[in-house]
Amino acid sequence: GEAWYRHQIRRHTTTDMSADEIHAIGLAEVARIRGEMEKVMRAVGFTGSLEAFRAQVQNEPRYYARDAEELLGAFRDIKARVERGMPKLFRNRPRTDYEIRPVEEFRAASASGGSYQPAALDGSRPGIFYVNTFNLRAQPLFSMETLSLHEATPGHHYQITLAQEQASLSRYQRLNSFKAYIEGWALYCETLGQELGLYTDPMQWYGHLGDEMLRAMRLVVDTGMHAKGWSRERAIEFMRANSSMADSDIEAEVERYIAWPGQALAYKIGQLKITELRAHADKALGARFDVRDFHDEVLRDGAVPLDILAE
Repeated sequence: GEAWYRHQIRRHTTTDMSADEIHAIGLAEVARIRGEMEKVMRAVGFTGSLEAFRAQVQNEPRYYARDAEELLGAFRDIKARVERGMPKLFRNRPRTDYEIRPVEEFRAASASGGSYQPAALDGSRPGIFYVNTFNLRAQPLFSMETLSLHEATPGHHYQITLAQEQASLSRYQRLNSFKAYIEGWALYCETLGQELGLYTDPMQWYGHLGDEMLRAMRLVVDTGMHAKGWSRERAIEFMRANSSMADSDIEAEVERYIAWPGQALAYKIGQLKITELRAHADKALGARFDVRDFHDEVLRDGAVPLDILAE
């Protein structure tokens, strides 16, 4: 019932936010992101509706790699470009690097498009950014930059590896996994693309917006079904109206939220909190604000609940 869902919100977001608050934030974010997508559509000269633009993009061969090696090579190029920009935003760097590998054939058909496997604690094996090359039509080239920022540097690889390498922290702090912090950090890192010299192509920014839209829709759909009486069908229709996801993917997402209440709220709530804290620090410190100090502070103690991070 209501009390149990409130507990799940608290557990997964590490906040005392209500379902109504989160639902309203989700609706506002969906509207904002739609507006940003329409700006991209106009910037590339498309004059139809956003729905028509989505359909055209999905069917354009130039937005997809011709083979697995082309896709992997493009991700390696992004890695090199990001590394060149990192000193502007970060002082501390993990000692352990990461590799880009294709998802192994035996599990590729059921694996996600991209994922990160942490490095070995003793540094004997690097981190791994897995790219799924099983279905190239599921990996649009315009979504590569945002995916790399999320899964690799400065997203999951940077955050998880820096925590593992903090010898002054307890093993618990080095390895814990508060989802709102970890996924919130990775989503926040997706927003750093322009500061790192990425998203110069409007379509790469569109790819970022597409991924951000999924996380915003989750706020609406999860709270809609578990606190506002939404049916499975209404949740599916909402996601269909606000994204270009395939129906099979939408249904899988909705059923995930049904089976795992509150978990999908962690991502966007975490990102919004980190963004809010950066704006607060910038305003409070004025000319003394240095984003490198802010990032060092956020990453200093491993994954923590959001209220502890704010303190």
